[in-house]
This record gives sequence, C-alpha cells and structure tokens, in this order.
Amino acid sequence: MGSTSEGSRPVAARDRDSEGRARNARPRDGLGRPLPYGADGVARQPEGVARTPEETVAEAQALLDEGKPFHAHEVFEDAWKSGPEQERTLWRGLAQLAVGLTHSARGNATGGARLLRRGAGAVEEWAGRAGRQRPYGMDVAGLACWARELAGAVEGGAAVDAGEWAPRLRGS
Repeated sequence: MGSTSEGSRPVAARDRDSEGRARNARPRDGLGRPLPYGADGVARQPEGVARTPEETVAEAQALLDEGKPFHAHEVFEDAWKSGPEQERTLWRGLAQLAVGLTHSARGNATGGARLLRRGAGAVEEWAGRAGRQRPYGMDVAGLACWARELAGAVEGGAAVDAGEWAPRLRGS
C-alpha cells in the first residue's frame, strides 16, 4: 500500500506527475470513472493543450460522438483556462454541459441535471452578453434546449447512453 504513519495505519502513496503535483494515474473508463491499476482504460486527454476554438469544437465533438463526455469536458476546460478572458464563460458552460452528460450517463440524475441546467444558463448568458448566438458555428440555443431536455429526462428516470445523447455542437 504505502508507508505508515501514526502507528500502523497505512497511508496510500500518491501518484505524482513529472513536476511533483498529485495526479491520479489509475486508468479510467470512457466516462472518466477510475478503474483498478493495471486495467485497460481509455487514453486520457492531455491537459493544458492550447487549441484554436475550431480545433476545440471539432475535438470535443469527436469525443462526444464516441460517448466520452468526460474527455470532451477536459478539452473544453483547456479552452476555458487558456482562451481569452471574454470567452471563459462560454467554454466553462460547455465544460459543464459535458460533465452534466457524464454524470447523467453514470446514473447521477441530480448532479447531471444540475450541471446541464447550469451549463445551459452559462452559454445562453454568454451569448446574450456577447451578442453571438453561433460562436465558432456552435448552436447555443440548440445546446441549451438539448441540455434542458436531457435534464428533464434524467430526472424522470431515463437511463442515459452518453453516445446516444451526445449533442451536436454545431446543430444538425
């Protein structure tokens, strides 16, 4: 397990990245849930990648289509953290939508619905403030409608398959 402290209680060793920051190196499934060490997992999204907005939308859509909303959230989070200040609410809202889909697919109806509604509100608020309803070709109104529909479905007890419920970022 790891070293011991204060008597005989074992303390788990923490996974660290090359810079010494705590990172969980356990493999994960397509919905981001940790798997046992040594299990075959889904490749993780690299963190801190600077992409153009168009690259962000395309990569996130591909991950959503594959039923990997947790990984799409990581792509949106990179845009949120590295993009221009005036767009952070947009990218944060999109990350919340992806995490809402993740929680919904994991069976967490309450958390999923809450994040879906929060993300819908964030992208709508940003679009209204910025005067842009189709940033980078994305259909903000359609995404907000999708999020609220999914929130209602999960609260009603619907089982959610992440790939089947994946939104079309740029509409149909």
